[in-house]
Amino acid sequence: MTRMHLSPRLGLLRDPDFGRLFAATALGQLGDRIIFLSLPLVAILALHADEFQVGLLTAMTTAGSLLVGLPAGAWVDRMRKRSVMISTDLARALVLGTIPVAWWAGLLTIWWLYAVALVHGVLTVFFDIAYVSYLPHLVGRGHLVEGNSKLAAIRSVTSISGPAMAGPLVGWAGAPATLLVSSAGMAMSGVLAIGIRSRERKPESGPKPGERPRLGRDIKEGVRFALGHPVLRATILGDAIFNLSLVMYQTMLLVFLARKLNLDSSGIGLVLSGMGCGALLGALTATALSRRVGQGAVIWLASLVTCPLTVLMPLARPGWSLYAAALGLSCLSLGGVVRVVAQSSLQQTLTPDRLLGRMNATARFVSWGGIPLGGLLGGASGSAFGATATLWIGAAGMTLSVLPSYLSPLRTRFQNGRVRA
Repeated sequence: MTRMHLSPRLGLLRDPDFGRLFAATALGQLGDRIIFLSLPLVAILALHADEFQVGLLTAMTTAGSLLVGLPAGAWVDRMRKRSVMISTDLARALVLGTIPVAWWAGLLTIWWLYAVALVHGVLTVFFDIAYVSYLPHLVGRGHLVEGNSKLAAIRSVTSISGPAMAGPLVGWAGAPATLLVSSAGMAMSGVLAIGIRSRERKPESGPKPGERPRLGRDIKEGVRFALGHPVLRATILGDAIFNLSLVMYQTMLLVFLARKLNLDSSGIGLVLSGMGCGALLGALTATALSRRVGQGAVIWLASLVTCPLTVLMPLARPGWSLYAAALGLSCLSLGGVVRVVAQSSLQQTLTPDRLLGRMNATARFVSWGGIPLGGLLGGASGSAFGATATLWIGAAGMTLSVLPSYLSPLRTRFQNGRVRA
């Protein structure tokens, strides 16, 4: 896709279509962040769910990746990505809107919440795969780092503002009614996406006339490409190790802050907000760092520099060491966003258009597949060895996640984001 000359300051934001996608992302992500806090509170406050029911509700929200993760990529590659984004946004808005309606009608049950969480999670899988697969068409492959960086920035802003908005809203209107704000955000995101004028050509990956569709063949082709490419395989494997270790770490982080450091909810909130601020700073600097360091090198360097800082938390005690540990978590978020922006852009660049959906689906399936296992391992490790030891284990795992990328051709084939012949 050829771009006109853009303002150095605004860059892609001067492009009307990218501006609409940017605004849609802001509204959709704001709604998503409110869901993150409000949906469990509906179960806890409105339905008086016990701990197991709340845990099961959380599992339902992520089950979509395992249920439809791989076939979703094959289906998305047969459709126009923009159309998938619009339809899933509007469908998610409708599904979420059933919760306050059912609550006011006296019909809301924990099983209703389970169903909404599962359906919403499945729709989100389709949306996310289409979203990252559509960006190369919209901005052109030469602007992928800038595009991913700007979208990551707005996601970071909503990760800070979303929970801050959700808390007072829940207190004022109640958790079920707060989900109306999430539903409205999703709906407005879909409406803004309708206004994007850039149209894709009809995908060529679907079955030819008279040919029987073969979903299994399409899935296998995507998995073979993603895991057969040495750079893609390395980044996907590194993500899987990082995510599993991060979830182990996060599982015991709140326990450590509350019971070992005796922080109240406000103090814990400040620590977590600091992580959001680090993510925002990472998004704002990702493009410049990729250009200065090199798109391939920054992927493994960002993790190598920031992941070891997570050991400051199990070393922390009330006082200055806690501030240092909180700063370490902010650096982790900063490095994570820088890595993801560069990595996503590289993955999109290396993948042919017809395989974008399947590559992204394979990456998501593998890298997110360990998240439920990480939660179980974190809980088991915390019970067996304690929260402090589990934080050490998680920090070590996150640091070791750099090895697949470091040992791959990323160190030799990519300089300043270009593939060496």
